[in-house]
Amino acid sequence: MKYTNAQKVLPEKLILEIQKYVQGETLYIPKPEKDYQKWGTSSGTRQRLDYRNAAIRDAFTKGTRIEQLAQEFYLSVETIKKIVYSHNNNTKY
Repeated sequence: MKYTNAQKVLPEKLILEIQKYVQGETLYIPKPEKDYQKWGTSSGTRQRLDYRNAAIRDAFTKGTRIEQLAQEFYLSVETIKKIVYSHNNNTKY
């Protein structure tokens, strides 16, 4: 997290208003919700997991056993079950 001195970026009138509520403390100002990204979006991790999960679902629908998928993808049986039985199957690969 990056810290910025409020006096460098905010107008004095706004700083005086904020000081009515907070003085001498670190204040976190979140970015607008529209600017949030889902976990793993910028690094590409989310897309890799979506592809992996789609491949697991595809193999399962073609008859591969859950235990075999767990070994092949180095995941627990319970994790494979969560992937293949989840209602979030809208991933495309």
